[in-house]
Amino acid sequence: MLNDYNLTMLTDFYEITMANGYFNSDLKDAEACFDVFYRRVPDGGGFAIMAGLEQIIAYMKRLKFTEEDVEYLRSKNCFTEEFLDFLLDFKFSCDVWSVPEGYPIFPHEPVMIVKGPLIQAQFVETFILMQFNHQSLIATKANRIVRSAMGRPVMEFGTRRAHGADAAVYGARASYIAGCAGTACTIADRNHGTPALGTMAHSWVQSFDSEYEAFKKYTELYPQNATLLIDTYNVLKSGLPNAIKVFKELKPERMGIRIDSGDITYLTRECRKILDAEGLTDCKIVISNSLDEYIIRDVILEGAQIDSFGVGERLITARSEPVFGGVYKLSGIQKKDGELVPKMKISENVEKITNPGFKKVVRFYGNDHGKALADVIMLRDEPIPDGKPFEIFDPNAVWKRKVLYDYTAVELLVPIFEKGELVYEEPDIEQIRKTCTEQIDKLWGEFLRFENPQTYYVDLSKPLWNLKHDLLNKYGSANL
Repeated sequence: MLNDYNLTMLTDFYEITMANGYFNSDLKDAEACFDVFYRRVPDGGGFAIMAGLEQIIAYMKRLKFTEEDVEYLRSKNCFTEEFLDFLLDFKFSCDVWSVPEGYPIFPHEPVMIVKGPLIQAQFVETFILMQFNHQSLIATKANRIVRSAMGRPVMEFGTRRAHGADAAVYGARASYIAGCAGTACTIADRNHGTPALGTMAHSWVQSFDSEYEAFKKYTELYPQNATLLIDTYNVLKSGLPNAIKVFKELKPERMGIRIDSGDITYLTRECRKILDAEGLTDCKIVISNSLDEYIIRDVILEGAQIDSFGVGERLITARSEPVFGGVYKLSGIQKKDGELVPKMKISENVEKITNPGFKKVVRFYGNDHGKALADVIMLRDEPIPDGKPFEIFDPNAVWKRKVLYDYTAVELLVPIFEKGELVYEEPDIEQIRKTCTEQIDKLWGEFLRFENPQTYYVDLSKPLWNLKHDLLNKYGSANL
């Protein structure tokens, strides 16, 4: 998939035209700083989950223009020959910091910073956003669904509904990070270690002369885990009786039934009652069919008897809100003397005003309970608070203030590349998944609500707030 080949040209065309423009101007050797962040949590949730860093790293490691790439660009007749020669010697040499995958992230805080030659730092925008936006979106949706299941396993079954091959594979990866038990996508298991799971299709049952024969053959082949799809003809009158007959005859090590249609609450209650009466108390009930966090939550509250869920299209496409909205914004240009000149986007839409300067993000955890208290965006050279009382304030309503005591402050953005060299020890997917579980456990319950969650504090340090408002006052009514 994406990790297997050079994707330098997987970019918006304007990244290349701007690079040509920088190269043929006074900005040819300029250094710059860019922030990656998002503005709003999908589905009105309380947080999102950071994902996609592994693929971004692979892309940056392979970033190189080939002769074929340059010949294509030459054919566009809009680039100078000097610039095209420059591309042939292109070598990524930026510094990159990122929040590790699996961490809860919140609107407006930088989750990745790229600092280095302007041409390079600008060029990587498209791919970073593509991976960050997609995988963070799916991880966030998957975690909502996993939490709605209240401890019951959730399997990602959406491969055939995904928007293309890479969306299927990386969607499966993101869903596993966020807590899904596994995926129907086989290649995701092979390439990323997301356990491949599955049962059977209705076509298996229809291919045999009888439902009983289909169930018997499947159980003979897979006695270690025989899960039978019982709604091809009639759940209670045909499917369940035939499944019970086969289970009693062959006695598989593990057994289950799957229902893919109908009234979930009613059918699972009836099936559980009959299975238990037949002595098959170990038989699991699996449910699929266009599920999401709200349906899962509701049927559990209604008393449905379900052991696990298979969730497809509404997870892999994040159907309820399929755009994450992450952005990549310039926060500073470095002068020849080394001074970084802060830059910001100013807009009549307050949400789109950016935070200037070279920054870091600090998360405060309470020492008495280990829960996250707040995040503060700080200028890079500010010291990290050391446990002394620290006042935070709402950057949009500065009279709202709170003093933090007895905390541990942790810098979230960790070094990934230094001068283009990878310095980050990449965790495997099981480590990322464990990190995700641990870090979400550090959030208070009010941030986990599906509707009207409490807003997590993401504040600015006083020096950063002052810098931002100095620039607003300076440029707010002028042309930048």
